[in-house]
Amino acid sequence: MKKNKVTLFSLAVSISFLSLGVSAQTKTSTPVYKNPKASVESRIKDLLSRMTVEEKVGQITMPLGWPMYTKTGNEVEVSEKFKTSLKEEYTGMLWATLRADPWTKKTLANGLNPELAAKATNAIQKYAIENTRLGIPVLLSEECPHGHMAIGTTVFPTSIGQGSTFNPEIIQKVATAIAKETRLQGGHVGYGPVLDLAREPRWSRVEETYGEDHILNSRMGEAMVKGFQGNSIKSGVNVVATLKHLAAYGAPEGGHNGGSINVGLRSLHQFYLPPFKAAIKAGALSAMTAYNSIDGLPCSSNEYILNDLLRNEWGFKGFVVSDLNSITGLMANHHIAANAADAAALAINAGLDADLSGIGYGKALRDAIKAGKVSVKTLDTAVSRVLRIKFNMGLFENPYVNVDKAKTSVRSAEHIELARQVARESIVLLRNQGNVLPLSKSLKNIAVIGPNADNIYNQIGDYTAPQTEENVVTVLDGIRNKLSSSTKINYIKGCDIRDTVNSNIDDAVSVAKKSDAVIIVLGGSSARDFKTEYIETGAAKVSTAQSGLSDMESGEGFDRATLDLLGDQVKLLKAIVKTGKPVVLVLIKGRPLNLNWAAENVPAILDAWYPGQEGGNAIADVIFGDYNPAGRLPISVPKSVGQLPVYYNARFPEKHDYIEVDAKPLYSFGYGLSYTTFDYQNLKVETNSNNIVKVSFDLKNTGAVDGEEVVQLYLNTKTSSVVLPMKQLKQFKRVFLKSGAQKTLNFTLTKDDLEVYNQKMQWVLETGTYHLMVSSSSDNVKLEQDFVINAAKNTKASK
Repeated sequence: MKKNKVTLFSLAVSISFLSLGVSAQTKTSTPVYKNPKASVESRIKDLLSRMTVEEKVGQITMPLGWPMYTKTGNEVEVSEKFKTSLKEEYTGMLWATLRADPWTKKTLANGLNPELAAKATNAIQKYAIENTRLGIPVLLSEECPHGHMAIGTTVFPTSIGQGSTFNPEIIQKVATAIAKETRLQGGHVGYGPVLDLAREPRWSRVEETYGEDHILNSRMGEAMVKGFQGNSIKSGVNVVATLKHLAAYGAPEGGHNGGSINVGLRSLHQFYLPPFKAAIKAGALSAMTAYNSIDGLPCSSNEYILNDLLRNEWGFKGFVVSDLNSITGLMANHHIAANAADAAALAINAGLDADLSGIGYGKALRDAIKAGKVSVKTLDTAVSRVLRIKFNMGLFENPYVNVDKAKTSVRSAEHIELARQVARESIVLLRNQGNVLPLSKSLKNIAVIGPNADNIYNQIGDYTAPQTEENVVTVLDGIRNKLSSSTKINYIKGCDIRDTVNSNIDDAVSVAKKSDAVIIVLGGSSARDFKTEYIETGAAKVSTAQSGLSDMESGEGFDRATLDLLGDQVKLLKAIVKTGKPVVLVLIKGRPLNLNWAAENVPAILDAWYPGQEGGNAIADVIFGDYNPAGRLPISVPKSVGQLPVYYNARFPEKHDYIEVDAKPLYSFGYGLSYTTFDYQNLKVETNSNNIVKVSFDLKNTGAVDGEEVVQLYLNTKTSSVVLPMKQLKQFKRVFLKSGAQKTLNFTLTKDDLEVYNQKMQWVLETGTYHLMVSSSSDNVKLEQDFVINAAKNTKASK
């Protein structure tokens, strides 16, 4: 009985203290975490102190977003699935809420236009804030590689085309536009830029990269981060940039997407990591882990990369997110975890903060914590990194967006014009024998032929939403827009990209014979369709059926064993060339393809990659001389898959020829022609006592047409402590000059440009002789000179 009295007394005291606490709470001011005047760190600390383990795990669990709303007419509300997710999982993040494509089964009919998208995200925020204990807003991440992947947004050229511009300034404008369109609809995090080095053209995701060179990728990555994040992520028109994919994802064995990568630690630092380091230095606040393993260590549980390097060495202040299902992939794909709890523990203990899937953490992480495999301190660290973004973005004070602004400002006339300009700058003139281009606008009959001449989805690339017909200008549309009604334009498709059932080559030849010139548009496609099957990560599943094939031969999951033009495309091309008519080959595709026959037999070749919604207008601008092309290849074009890898900056020793073919690519990195000519003169190279190298030379437009030249500076070290590339791009500049104009160009090479990752795994400046090459492409040196560096005063290693 005495024991019961003590128990009752203790209970009464507890209730009394609880009542006092509640009474004090009602009389005191707003909780610290809800006080906008408090510091972000104090708000995080306060909020964490109030959260249960379950609520914390929910903050770093990111399920698929598109099932979380329901649309009825012109109204949108949260779905029962979202209510359940919030109640049972305490969901704090969503992925791809506004995404629409065949995988999500969101169409123009059941998906969301910008107005409805804003209503949807507002409904999600309102329900989360009003129906949870702590009222924490939801962080919404969206796919944004070359436009926000949502209905009604602007579609820019894919990243491989953006890389072809060699123009970081315009890419920053692109990123600014994408960020604005995303944020106005309620998105907070934009997935991009993709900084993988594309050293394996058989790999399905080449189109998502800026190419094979880490310096070009670094400059493009910096531009995207600056455009996405602006001066403040609190602006209401900026988003957090998520760098993809950490690391070395773009050179898988055999070209298999997500396959293992076998590179040494020095190669990793020298080539694959610098773009990420540069983007983090530019302020990037998020990074995504890659599916692959590196030398046996999966990227999603690689503590060296995620903690030692990313945070301790580079000073990264943001959060790391998994790629879709890559945490469960530690168990299912890599087989280094026995169960889901072990996989969750491996990932979060290595420094992976947030789970993109909704199942990698969640219950699995809660079980790992209960079993003592993950400490609450580790959990708090991960949660704080996500909360920091929410506080710094101002979501606790301003969780909603303006529906009217989303309706009127997304896909603006300004953004459409920008898409056209970027597409122009991305086009690479590969061949122009006999100056076939530009074509005269006074031609009476023009044939437009090919499977990519009038196909909106083949033109815009992977990671794009459904489009209305009027949103995308095809090549046929662009030519019609360009020419007067006095020119007869004869169009016939001729064949499909892959399927050979519907080929109509004889009719195409007949049309060509009646024309003064032929524009034939071939290549590839990464257009998803509703017939294609998809695996749980969203990658397309390759079909081996011989009939009813989709055009899709590129895009995530569509790896290639050859690089040949598929289907009857080569047969069609040969038949058209045989007519003897002037032929202009336009290539729309996502990766380098076999152009050996075309390079010998077709007089004019334009590479447009996937040029986006304004691609047709841009291509017509180039074909008919209203824009002088200056795009440059960001990736080498091989003569054979047997040459692979064929990237330009391979290490010594120099490659020797094969029995069947030489070792050189068909077209090298940095290559591209113009309608005018440029002359390089008067190279001067000066090195001061601080080992700062000043480079200057004169560039003159010696042709009859105004145009741009992409000037490229390469470096070769005569002798070094480790084996280096035969040549390495260091700087570049896209320069416009009127016909006859001359300009002196100045470049400065600093320690960052000259450093070597040495035998001790340190970045150092080494004494020696360096060979500078001023070039118009990696294999076309215009001016060259040696200079000497004395590193005696620069012996301290840098990170």
